[in-house]
Amino acid sequence: MIKVVSISLENEMDLVLAHKRSMKVAERLGLTVATQTTFATAVSEIARTVIEHTDDGALEIGLEQSKIRYSLVATVTFDKEIRFTNTDAGFYYAQKLVPEFELSETETRNIITMRLGLPRSLKLDPVKINLLKKDFAEELPINAYEEIKQRHAALNRIASEQEAELRQSKLVDEKKTEFISIASHELKTPMTVLKAYTQMAMAAKEPVSDHLRGLLTKIDFQSSKLMTLVQQLLDISKIENGNLQYNIQPVSLNNFLLTQIAVMRHILPNHEFTVNFCEDVKVLIDELRMEQVLNNLLSNAGKYSERNTSIVITTLLSGTGEVIISVADNGRGMAEDTMKSVFDKFYRAKDVLKSHAGLGMGLYITSKIITDHRGKIWVESTLGEGSKFFFSIPLANN
Repeated sequence: MIKVVSISLENEMDLVLAHKRSMKVAERLGLTVATQTTFATAVSEIARTVIEHTDDGALEIGLEQSKIRYSLVATVTFDKEIRFTNTDAGFYYAQKLVPEFELSETETRNIITMRLGLPRSLKLDPVKINLLKKDFAEELPINAYEEIKQRHAALNRIASEQEAELRQSKLVDEKKTEFISIASHELKTPMTVLKAYTQMAMAAKEPVSDHLRGLLTKIDFQSSKLMTLVQQLLDISKIENGNLQYNIQPVSLNNFLLTQIAVMRHILPNHEFTVNFCEDVKVLIDELRMEQVLNNLLSNAGKYSERNTSIVITTLLSGTGEVIISVADNGRGMAEDTMKSVFDKFYRAKDVLKSHAGLGMGLYITSKIITDHRGKIWVESTLGEGSKFFFSIPLANN
């Protein structure tokens, strides 16, 4: 069927639309007033009967071609469970009004088809039919009810399209996460072997020239960087799948921080580390995961600030059962829009894309680890003056 008009049958107001639209289609085709009225009455009676049983009916009016002759067709679909009885007078009356009347079933719906042969004198062709479809598509609503109904239908279509896009986006994201996980696992083994062989070569008893030792040191350093990236990809895969595991233990905070800062002093020898600690407290943390957090924040502080500048680590008891740790630098700082997105997955500010390498994973992973520790993370920054990252952790006795 070439559909021209479609109306959902939900309540008595739709009877008015069903009658007027069926009259209008018959009129546009050039049928006599008597034929228009007969066809519209048959459609209205079936619509009325269906509405009395359900608010989930649907009416479609259109044309069918059989060889060189066209027929005016109306179909009404409704729930399969509905059965008409002798009390449904409209159902039996409509059968007497149209030449062809058929009740059929599908797996889920009942379908009533009413068919009226059109005279060849109308000289219908695809061009005229397309013009008819266009006219009804562009026609203004008959009344305020139909206008509201059309807007509601448009909103439902938009919502359905958005849901479909979300499902597709979720599927793509799942496939991407699966690929990242597989690729990371495959990369980790050869990288571990490469790093092991490099360290074995550096530790060999045979004499090694300074030039070769320098090359091996560079290979080892770049291997470590690549291993870090692979581990970050694995962590993102675990985060997306909800499989990031933690071994939570009570830990003395100040000792833990001092140990990590001592390590970072060797990694960032050209920066000065200053600590301002409050009284020592116990926190419940996964030490390995919290090492990732501090390593990332301190590395970023050194990465985005000049040599011989200070990195300040501060702790503060909040009074609400938490301790707040901050890492401050005197570096390039961030713009307002960067601060809003800095913890997003794979986000990198435009002004550092060319000057600093990275994939934008570190702060995303950091934020997830802090959140999983029931803490919060945020940043304060002024462009050209430096940044200060804060995160909170609940106290062990809380």
